[in-house]
Parts: sequence; structure tokens; C-alpha cells
Amino acid sequence: MPYVGLTGIFPKYWARTGTVVSLQERVNDCFMRSLNGKPLPMDSAEMNGILAYIAWLSWGTPTGMEVEGRGVRKLPPPETPPDPVRGKELFASICSACHGPDGAGQKGGDGFYTIPPLWGGASFNIAAGMARLNTAAAFVKHNMPLGRSGLLDDRDAYDIASYFTAQPRPDFPLKHLDWPKGGKPADARY
Repeated sequence: MPYVGLTGIFPKYWARTGTVVSLQERVNDCFMRSLNGKPLPMDSAEMNGILAYIAWLSWGTPTGMEVEGRGVRKLPPPETPPDPVRGKELFASICSACHGPDGAGQKGGDGFYTIPPLWGGASFNIAAGMARLNTAAAFVKHNMPLGRSGLLDDRDAYDIASYFTAQPRPDFPLKHLDWPKGGKPADARY
């Protein structure tokens, strides 16, 4: 979010692994966590295509330059604990039109998701950034509902996120390797 300039900031240290990771490793991490899929071979045509696309998007961006929109903007911590019951009600009235009442998302005629699932077997797994309350709340606040961002206040975003991040989703078998040097965020689901 966005890919512009990524070629100029990798390799970089990543606290989750406690190592310096390459752009290929970071791409594969997204495949394995956010898409709950399998990694691509590092030298595959598909990986090289993704890297070439990112390099093309990054053309002309100075190395190390911060790009507006990179990362998920943070929200201040909630003053009171988020309310998943209220979040469920808000989800039903605002989010379910796109993501479905069961959070299963929507598929297009080609069988690919046009709206991602937020929980269930086809969703991102527990080790994805979006499975974390604070990350999910910030994303919801600044990006949802699609085309109408800014509609929700911080409290709404935290309540909605507290509802959908607590729903069942796939496990991540390599989670025991995360944050080997400490610093695991308090909102990590494992």
C-alpha cells in the first residue's frame, strides 16, 4: 500500500523475523499471511514479474524516499475498550453490503474475489497484519467504506475491527518463529 518506491527500501530489517529481509521475502510473506497462500519460488517467472512491476512503479522515486500513503496510518489508542457487539451491528449496517453478512466477501464471474473475505477459511490468517486490532481499525477508518472513507470515526473503526478480527480464520503454522528478538505487539492474535 502502495508499491511505489519499495525497490528503494528493501532489503530492510523487519522486527517480525528479527532479520534483514529482501523484497522477495516480503512479497512471499504477504502471500503466506495476507492471502493465506504459499510462497513463490524466489527465482520464478511470477516472482520476477512482481518485482519488475514494483520496479516499474518505482521508476524515478529516489531510494529511501517516503511515499505518501505507504503503510497504514495509525489511530490513537481507544479511550475505552472496543465494543465488538456494537461492531457487529455497525458491520451489519455498513460493511455487510460488500463483505457479506458472514464476512465471506464477494467473487466475480471469474471466480476471483472482488471484495475480500474478512473471516472464514478463505480469509487472511491470524498472522496477517489485518488480523491485528490496531492495524485493522486504522485501515477501516482511513479506507472504508470503499469510496466513502472518512464516514467512520475512530470509535466506529475500533468497534468494527474488534468484531471482525475476533472471527475464526486460518492459523499460521510458522507463527512460533515471529518476533524472535521480542517486541511482539499486544494486539497480535497469538
